[in-house]
Amino acid sequence: MSESYRTVVVASRGSALALAQAQIVLDQCRQTFPGLRFELKIIKTTGDKLQTASLARAGTSLPKGLFTKELEIALLKGQADMAVHSLKDLPTELPAGLKLGAVLRRADVRDVLIYRDGAHFAGLACSRSADWVPGQSALRGWQPKLGLEDLPQGAVLGTSSTRRQAQIKALRPDVHVAELRGNVPTRLEKLATRDQLDAIVLALAGLSRLNFQISPDGRLSGDAVPEGLLATVLPLEVMLPCVGQGAIGIEIRSDDERLETLCVRLNHYNTFQAVTAERAFLRAMGGGCQSPVAAYAEAHEDRLHLRAVVYSQRLQRAEAIGSIKHPVELGERVAARLKHPG
Repeated sequence: MSESYRTVVVASRGSALALAQAQIVLDQCRQTFPGLRFELKIIKTTGDKLQTASLARAGTSLPKGLFTKELEIALLKGQADMAVHSLKDLPTELPAGLKLGAVLRRADVRDVLIYRDGAHFAGLACSRSADWVPGQSALRGWQPKLGLEDLPQGAVLGTSSTRRQAQIKALRPDVHVAELRGNVPTRLEKLATRDQLDAIVLALAGLSRLNFQISPDGRLSGDAVPEGLLATVLPLEVMLPCVGQGAIGIEIRSDDERLETLCVRLNHYNTFQAVTAERAFLRAMGGGCQSPVAAYAEAHEDRLHLRAVVYSQRLQRAEAIGSIKHPVELGERVAARLKHPG
């Protein structure tokens, strides 16, 4: 067969990560269907352009749909056959004529606390080595295995996620949260060079897809990772992920049976059912990209366990277990518990 299926790359919030995720899909397509030809087409979205423009000021946010609009237009016009998304960026309501065709096996959903190695930066400041730059003597750091509970009183933690902010404040109301934008290497560089930040929080899945590693002793390494950074993976009990975190989604035309046949082979059933429950929860809550809402569903044989939190004056939690065959019902049930507690 010589049919060509073009995979669209979503270049938002860091083109390197978007390209890495599209390459994962492309590799899986070629491995699963060696007789078909697949191409890669990169489209820069409105959200990506605005994210790096002067309009993307601290304290502002962009609607989630801006990160998918151009990709969906390409699908509807037949200029592409699959759109690859970080599922956390895909709105729960899709345009008419499009649907979520498949979700790949999910990566680790947890978040990571990243901070400076106290010994490393103290050594740089004292030695004035070639790697030292003015101002680094003011950069404080800590021992490995630091947790949110171990941060000093009044520490400054960088994140642009309201979901993370709400959970951080619930655990550590004394911590100051600072807006943090840019792609992953940019955020790491800011932490390594600015005394206005003590730590930042990033998704483990994104770090892994950029080939960054966390060693057993907590050291963060990889291309574009500044020297002297440590990382601690945060437990789910401390930081619940956003809806769809760690999952890569493939959006297709809803009336294209050929693409649907391909997606059946690409889809990871347990992940698809889990994220469907999470997205049903988010849709029922009326939450969007910047809403302080978190949810995570795990499959256990024929059951789904969904945990969720929402912040409205205070942090509220709810969870439920349901059939893996009825994820929408489970998501709506947990949303109802949070919208109407008691």
